[in-house]
Amino acid sequence: MDFIPSSGPHLHIVLNHLPVYGTVIALGLFLYSINWRSWLSSNVEVKSTDIEQVSLVLFVLLGILSIPTYITGAAARWAYQGRNDTSMDVILAHQDAALMAFLFLGLAGCVAWLALWQKRRFSRAHSWSLQAILGFSVLSVFYLFKTGSVGGTIVRPGLHDAAGAAQGSGIVEFVESTIQSFIWAWPSMEAAHFIGMALVFGAVTVIGLRVLGVAKSVPFSAMHRLLPLGAAGLLINVITGVFFFIADSGRYVAMDGFPPKIIWLVIGAIAILYFTIFDEMWKVKSGEDAPLISKVMAVLVILSWGCVLVFGRLLPYYGDGG
Repeated sequence: MDFIPSSGPHLHIVLNHLPVYGTVIALGLFLYSINWRSWLSSNVEVKSTDIEQVSLVLFVLLGILSIPTYITGAAARWAYQGRNDTSMDVILAHQDAALMAFLFLGLAGCVAWLALWQKRRFSRAHSWSLQAILGFSVLSVFYLFKTGSVGGTIVRPGLHDAAGAAQGSGIVEFVESTIQSFIWAWPSMEAAHFIGMALVFGAVTVIGLRVLGVAKSVPFSAMHRLLPLGAAGLLINVITGVFFFIADSGRYVAMDGFPPKIIWLVIGAIAILYFTIFDEMWKVKSGEDAPLISKVMAVLVILSWGCVLVFGRLLPYYGDGG
């Protein structure tokens, strides 16, 4: 498929501004909202403020958006590789730093989602989760700026020598070679990927059906307990999916079915936020009907994850590149 390799650099340039500036803004809001005395004590539960809530939502959104940002970065690599005005050493250093930024921003997003779930369920976020978010977000900012500083020299030949000191750690090549060296690695990850997909699709389907009127005797607060199960499945899928992608990125960026899968994954992950934090569904008691907006979101979340499942299954067969 020509769409992704040719447009990868353009999409990446647009997308990479979101995690860089967004993480700085989210971290600033998060620091502003911290009640330092109670927060520093691991024995004290910290009540969330509106500003803290906004910062946590931003971390979750940025963690989700880091997925297409990282993928378009790999597509850009294949578009630039072999050009006379680019340095492969700089590209490799850039992708190593990008993987670390993706890792820590993803971890910050995961823990931020957990903090939002805790706040919805227990009216407060545990202090350890906020401490973890602070640590992961600071590391994210460090690696995001490192990634940007190295990436800015890729298509500037005059800066290649200056960037030469920024040698890559080799972590991406290590992961790629490790997966390709063990015959059991790929099928093991596929098994974990299928289990993760079953968890996330099963959780969102059960929750969505309750919203649409099935099993109305069950209050939504009980269904809310299933969300961490779906989140765990999503985390498994992202981890194994990244390993798949690193091991064979050139083939994945050329697949016709891969872009729509990622697009629907982003939509589905963001839609889950609605059922995590908004009041409309949380107030639905046993025997009560969900509001219309909640039903629309239920259809969207089931549809989006169904599309992720279908496009993922058809990757080897749909269009070119498989």
